[in-house]
Order: sequence, then C-alpha cells, then structure tokens
Amino acid sequence: MVGVSQPSVSDLLSRQVLTPDGTAGQWLREYCGHLREVAAGRLAAGDIDLATERALLAREMRLGHEIKNRIAQGEYVAIEVLTDVLATTAQAVVDRLEQIPADLRRSCPDLPQAARDAVMAEIASARNEMARVAVEAAAGKLEALDEPAAGDLQALEDEPPAD
Repeated sequence: MVGVSQPSVSDLLSRQVLTPDGTAGQWLREYCGHLREVAAGRLAAGDIDLATERALLAREMRLGHEIKNRIAQGEYVAIEVLTDVLATTAQAVVDRLEQIPADLRRSCPDLPQAARDAVMAEIASARNEMARVAVEAAAGKLEALDEPAAGDLQALEDEPPAD
C-alpha cells in the first residue's frame, strides 16, 4: 500500500511502530504518524533521538553559562589555581612545623628532651592527620564527581526539548 517491503514491515513491528495484528488502516495511520515524527525531528530513524539530543545540548549550554556566571561572581575558581593555593599553604604549614624543634631549644632551653620529643610526636601526628584528611576528602570528592547525582536523570527527563 505504501511501497515498503516485508522486511521493513517486520522491522516496524519489532520496533513497535506498528501494532501486531493491527488492521491495514491502523497500520497506515501508525506508519504515517511515525513518518511525521521523524520528519519533525522528534524521532530519528536510528538510536539518535533529535529531541533528546537537543535537550542534552541545551542543558549543557545552560550549565556552561551557570559556571561562567559563578566564576565571574567569584564563587568558582579554576582547579589549577585552587591546587596551587592549597599546595603553597600546606608547604608553609609544614615549613613552620619543622622550625618548632629549633624554636623550642631557643625559647625553652631547660625543657627536658623527653618533653621536646613528646611535643614533636604530637606535631608529627597532627601533620599525618592533616595529610590523611586531605587524601580522604579528595577521594570523596572524586567519587562524587564520578557518580551522577540522583536528580540529574530526572531533571533531564523533566526538561522540555529545545526547539
């Protein structure tokens, strides 16, 4: 009736474009409706759905603009800048902690060596704890970036397609 082959009809049936055991008139309406959807760009012939692709692109563009706005407002900073600041700060703290033994000898010459050793053990423990917390925090943030937020998929489904 519309010039498609039997394999094409079978394909349309397997993709549920046509209702199994439907009448010729029903199949004609379903096929024409399918062609309208493809022509309108709401449905593609393959796995790519143009409307979904447009929605994904629009969402990415919106997120990009949000990030640019937050950078302009000073809420976000480049990861390289943050990395440099944290590395410089950590190095300054470590350098200062390493000066404590000499400072103790100068300011408290009568302090017994056992007391100095106890103070240095506490400082070493604090430094190790600082490193442990930093590593755990970084690992937690990286894991969070790898996992999509629970609302991300639902938010995408709720967004209307961009025209």
